[in-house]
Amino acid sequence: MNPKNLDSILPLVQKPSRYTGGEFGEIIKDKNLIDIRFAFCFPDTYEIGMSHLGMKILYSLLNERDDIWCERVFAPTKDFELLMRENEIPLFALESFDALKEFDFIGFTLQYELSYTNILNMLNLSGIPLRAKDRDNTFPIIIGGGPCCVNPEPIADFFDLFVIGEAEEVLLELLDLYKCNKNKTAFLQKACLIEGVYVPKFYDVIYNQDNTINKITKNYKDAPSTIKKRIIKDLDKVFYPKTMVVPFTQIIHDRITLELFRGCIRGCRFCQAGMIYRPVREKSSERLNLLAKELCENTGYEEVSLSSLSSSDYSQLEELLLKILSWSQEKKINLSLPSLRVDNFSKELMQKIQKVKKSTLTFAPEAGTQRLRDAINKNVTKEELLNTCKTAFEGGNTSVKLYFMIGLPTETNEDVLGIMDLCQEVLNTYYNSEFRQKGKGFSITLSVSNFVPKPFTPFQWEPQDDTNTLEQKQKLLKNNIKSKKISLNWHDKYTSLIEAVFALGDRRLSTVIEKAYQLGCVFDGWNEFFRFDLWKKTFSECNIDMHFYANRRKSFDEILPWEHINIGVSKKFLIKEAKKADENLTTENCNDKCSNCGINKEYSCERVEK
Repeated sequence: MNPKNLDSILPLVQKPSRYTGGEFGEIIKDKNLIDIRFAFCFPDTYEIGMSHLGMKILYSLLNERDDIWCERVFAPTKDFELLMRENEIPLFALESFDALKEFDFIGFTLQYELSYTNILNMLNLSGIPLRAKDRDNTFPIIIGGGPCCVNPEPIADFFDLFVIGEAEEVLLELLDLYKCNKNKTAFLQKACLIEGVYVPKFYDVIYNQDNTINKITKNYKDAPSTIKKRIIKDLDKVFYPKTMVVPFTQIIHDRITLELFRGCIRGCRFCQAGMIYRPVREKSSERLNLLAKELCENTGYEEVSLSSLSSSDYSQLEELLLKILSWSQEKKINLSLPSLRVDNFSKELMQKIQKVKKSTLTFAPEAGTQRLRDAINKNVTKEELLNTCKTAFEGGNTSVKLYFMIGLPTETNEDVLGIMDLCQEVLNTYYNSEFRQKGKGFSITLSVSNFVPKPFTPFQWEPQDDTNTLEQKQKLLKNNIKSKKISLNWHDKYTSLIEAVFALGDRRLSTVIEKAYQLGCVFDGWNEFFRFDLWKKTFSECNIDMHFYANRRKSFDEILPWEHINIGVSKKFLIKEAKKADENLTTENCNDKCSNCGINKEYSCERVEK
């Protein structure tokens, strides 16, 4: 497409810079000299997609190769989509403005379940049939990757293959294979032999009369019975970009992001990421400091975010901060450290991360009572939270953000009210503190999400609270918060229900997703666009009960839709953790004692080796 065709319509849309490309750091190549063209698609808006670290890594990784050109594609917002359809403009990539049909591969990153209808909309805008069975050899190969791929079954009918696990190595192996096998059938038959690659057409699901799964069988003899996730073993040696595309418009996380480590030592029983990204692998402080310096010099950013699932657990954190501060402080570069834990947050750490700019501190106690925190294996006490807040007060902080969940397994009304009690104790601690600042009030931003059971967690067999119960708990909390110093936010109960359905669902849901999209469902993760009435109508017309997936307790011997995928953590371990939750028993973190989760049988775990 000629970009000049956009000149007349871009002034009519909000934030036209979402669609113009041309940013500093974008990579342009001569497509006549390229063997493989890859469209990296993020099924949400530009601001969200450009904040995603995985896209930045893989975009630069693929473009390091002279024979590959990777370009970026984002979901258009509704105002631009309408104009695209009216003017017959197909969905295009930002670098070349070419339609997606012209690419060899279209790769979608699957970060959250409520983006599934956006995937269908992006395919439809590209003139590409939605279902894999309807696409012949003339259409691009559609790949999915990201955390949702540990259970890709609800969208399996729309994809040719999925990458299970970390993509840096396996993606290049797939593209090399394609250069020698451009016939789609031959390519997929060989691709399924690569560790970490799942080709859903090679597997059939047989159901019982009660709609549970009887067995998952393969229909292609060479396909593996179990698909094992891929991991990167050495994070110091793996590719990491030395520059990044710098947007014209403000994005959600408009800064440099450095990945400290992958995995988590903690083992919270509700947390999918803490299970599927095992084992823990760290980058060295030397490598991280070098990357921070290069990225700041090459992009002009003035903020560096040190990112992981639990950043204060990084074993070389103090050493790293000293190294970065030795040059960043003079240049007024701010350091941010999200995902802090209250049990290892010190005055010294706070002082280091606030050398340049003071930011609101965020902590996640998750549950209001110690009994429930033990049940979910959070391993954080009220005393630790209050001591951490005192440390923040001493540093001059007059606000804090606290994250909790409601609907957790074994939760009672007493646990819900415990959230309010804990927030009130934080307030009292501030006003009784010697560090209280005269003339300045203290505020708490309280964010409460709804528990969603996720695959490969000890709570994968648990039911989600029904929407009436969630609403009652939300009202109970709201009605008992008396202080105006506490600002309460909560998640919509219906979006949480649909998220649970697709997190726990099977292949029959592809029909539901397609029909809901045809009725008008897109941007389901956005409250202003989410249409539960349409989803409810769709499930009814498809004769599928959403509560069967979300609100039903599963037995430990039931075959789950993701049974043929192996993430390295054993089912035996997950069952043991689920039983310990019922008894309010905790499990030590990986640094203190190996819990025999099974990861070392499949992958080398340095915690076990030590």
